[in-house]
Amino acid sequence: MNARKVAVLGATGVVGQRFLRLLERHPWFRIAEVVASDASRGKPYAEATRWTAEGDMPASARDLEVKGLDEDLDADLVFSALPSGTAGAAERACARRGRPVFTNAADLRMEDDVPIIVPEVNPDHLALVAPRKGGGFVVASGNCTSVILALALKPLQDRFGLAACHVVSFQALSGAGYPGVPSLDVLANVVPHIPGEEAKVETEPRKILGTVRDGRIVPASFPMSATCTRVPVLEGHMEAVTVRLASLADDAAIVEALQSFRGGAQDLRLPSAPPIPVRYRTEVDRPQPRRDAAEGDGMTVVVGRLRPDPVLGWKFLVAGSNTVRGAAGGTILAAELAVSQGLA
Repeated sequence: MNARKVAVLGATGVVGQRFLRLLERHPWFRIAEVVASDASRGKPYAEATRWTAEGDMPASARDLEVKGLDEDLDADLVFSALPSGTAGAAERACARRGRPVFTNAADLRMEDDVPIIVPEVNPDHLALVAPRKGGGFVVASGNCTSVILALALKPLQDRFGLAACHVVSFQALSGAGYPGVPSLDVLANVVPHIPGEEAKVETEPRKILGTVRDGRIVPASFPMSATCTRVPVLEGHMEAVTVRLASLADDAAIVEALQSFRGGAQDLRLPSAPPIPVRYRTEVDRPQPRRDAAEGDGMTVVVGRLRPDPVLGWKFLVAGSNTVRGAAGGTILAAELAVSQGLA
């Protein structure tokens, strides 16, 4: 496969930098354009960017001239790490110019013509953009908490059905971007409100776990309730999940469903697909963000502490990387899926 030229919108920000790190040696994609705000336009990327990601800035990006959002791009497809409020219009403009756009931003996730793709969970949702094969469209990845949750719920939905779900999230500081949450607010503390987050977590997983019918996505029908908090952890979101299953199950059957889940992305030999998207750990003190967020190079979510719940039936914990699986890595994997299907 000839490497496709890609552009990264919002390339100077935290998620944009993560995109560049993951794309630096990607076998299918080559960084061709970096795009940012007018304040950075015309500057070399190295001059325009305060590098905050781990390791060194990718050599292939250092000397690229930063383009503006209104410029046409020499790229076969586009990755967007733009902030909410700016992303939607810019992504639609790129799509109108014939570019497939794969976005990490929230602006268009709930639009009827934009699927939220988690390749192991809902690859069939790409049917929404298939009629625009060879042209422009927008594919979204979910909110970081929603993606981690959807991966943990999908094996249970497939095997037993889902009747209700309640989740409490403990979200890492890296999810707030840079410079993020003020230290005096979060050190030795828990912040009990993340603006807009609970609404996303109560709607996005139901869209991801929904079905395509008559050219649109019908969300899964089970009710969702979420409480989202910010905690003094650098990387990796933890979620306490309680579910009511639609059919009877015991703990052994639930664990087996989680452990055997693969979702098919690995069968397609997608470069970013982990061999095991969901891992179940039996230790009483796992998962933990510090120990488990890097599982599968950050693309595997880790479930543990399954036990009966007297209110809904079952409860467990899940942890995963918010900056890889929940952001740039998951978006790149969605693009790989689209390429494998001849859509991009």
